[in-house]
Amino acid sequence: MVLKGSRDQKGITGLETAIVLIAFVVVASVFAFTILSAGVFSSEANKQTIHAGLKETRTRLRQAGSAFAFSGYVGSTQAVHKIVFIAQNSLAGEPVDLTAPYTADDSGTDPDIIHGASTATIVSYADENQRLSDIPWSAVFIGNNSGDLLLEDGEKAEVTVWLMDRITAVSVTDPNSIAYMDASSANGGGVNGLAITDSLVVKSTRFVIEMTPQQGSPLTVQRAIPPGLRAVMNLN
Repeated sequence: MVLKGSRDQKGITGLETAIVLIAFVVVASVFAFTILSAGVFSSEANKQTIHAGLKETRTRLRQAGSAFAFSGYVGSTQAVHKIVFIAQNSLAGEPVDLTAPYTADDSGTDPDIIHGASTATIVSYADENQRLSDIPWSAVFIGNNSGDLLLEDGEKAEVTVWLMDRITAVSVTDPNSIAYMDASSANGGGVNGLAITDSLVVKSTRFVIEMTPQQGSPLTVQRAIPPGLRAVMNLN
């Protein structure tokens, strides 16, 4: 009787198959969790960036109405001594602190420094001849307002940017009705405006004013002085 030869058989048992499947599922789960976590983190970062951008936009100031330039005489030379415009908060914007460093009372020499004022908003001026990075300015709220110094939605403030001192005892149309700022507010007047070494703002001067709040985008007023100077000039 001849015995048939036996054959070796190789294969994967059910246990081995289960182990392979479990390992595959675990690796896939870890990979999926990593991808989802990265996506969530990225989405959260994008969300924070968007919210920060919206906050910057919501605190932006904007101009309402015209801008005006006022002139006087340094000796016998006519020049601009202040620029006035109306600022208001952008639609649904957050309050902007308009605590001004100066005020004006039409007495003595204007502007008058407000000692101890905690000013958060900075105003700068530039033209083709010079740049003044922290120029004197004053503000008066007009129309309906809450009575504080925060420019809120629906409120307006008349902002005066002082380039030179105004000698109020002298008529604006007479010689020496305005003066360079002498870097001392002890005798009235402003500091950091046009000094005797600077160029006067005269006819056809193009200028840029930036009013920068503590948060948010600045309000930019870009205009040109008319070719003929008058006591009051509408720049629009």
